[in-house]
Amino acid sequence: MSAKNVKTLRAAHESWNKRDFAGVIRNAAENLTYTDHGRNLALKTRDKFREWTEGWAKAFSDGRITNPQYIDAGAIVVAQFTAEGTNDGPFGSMKPTGRKMSLPFCEICHFNRQGQIVSGGSYYDQYTLLTQLGHIQPLAVAA
Repeated sequence: MSAKNVKTLRAAHESWNKRDFAGVIRNAAENLTYTDHGRNLALKTRDKFREWTEGWAKAFSDGRITNPQYIDAGAIVVAQFTAEGTNDGPFGSMKPTGRKMSLPFCEICHFNRQGQIVSGGSYYDQYTLLTQLGHIQPLAVAA
């Protein structure tokens, strides 16, 4: 069954790249809980998760998940990928900067016996993201 879980998560990522948000949540449980650890956002339903994925797409209309790698751990799938895109829409409360980002992500998703995603979370470096977008200045390099 676990190979099916990898296929399910890969399909969700491919759906996001196509802006098929119904496809993104197709195999998510109604009571999905998901945490965006970079922004400390807890999403408590499948619909809130869909809104979150749509928010990323609005902030980065050309955004893509690239170079995904999936680790099959049975009921858990770990995905490592790079998110790339141009910030041409609002990102949360921040105005678009027109700058590009390329950011490594780690995502961990838990599946139930029916092959639905029941919980998960994404991990990324918000400092690097905000620096790339120009919202904060890079730290000075030590001499």
